[in-house]
Amino acid sequence: QVQLVESGGGSVESGGSLRLSCAASGTIVSTNLMAWYRQAPGKQRELVAEITARNNINYAHSVTGRFTISRDNAKNTFYLQMNKLKPEDTAVYYCNAEFVIDSDASTWHGWGRGTQVTVSS
Repeated sequence: QVQLVESGGGSVESGGSLRLSCAASGTIVSTNLMAWYRQAPGKQRELVAEITARNNINYAHSVTGRFTISRDNAKNTFYLQMNKLKPEDTAVYYCNAEFVIDSDASTWHGWGRGTQVTVSS
């Protein structure tokens, strides 16, 4: 069974930075997709950034140029560096990933529990 655990959330002032981490544990053969989503109060969960197995990266328009997604395959960990944070970035941030978990190419797809990011003006 694979688990995803986020860390690095917190409270910052507008213009500040935070780095989120998502560590995966369990039997992982390879990674198909790693992504960050966020959900603000009263809003739907939205994609923030994703990185595919071929290192194709996509960002939400609202974070392009401010956020950077990266990964460390050796550690089965991926990151979201968030710079120039704005109050509208306030949300619970969730990591999401799909992994190949055995030699039959079975996959696991799941979510972390989320970490709160609060940006004050």
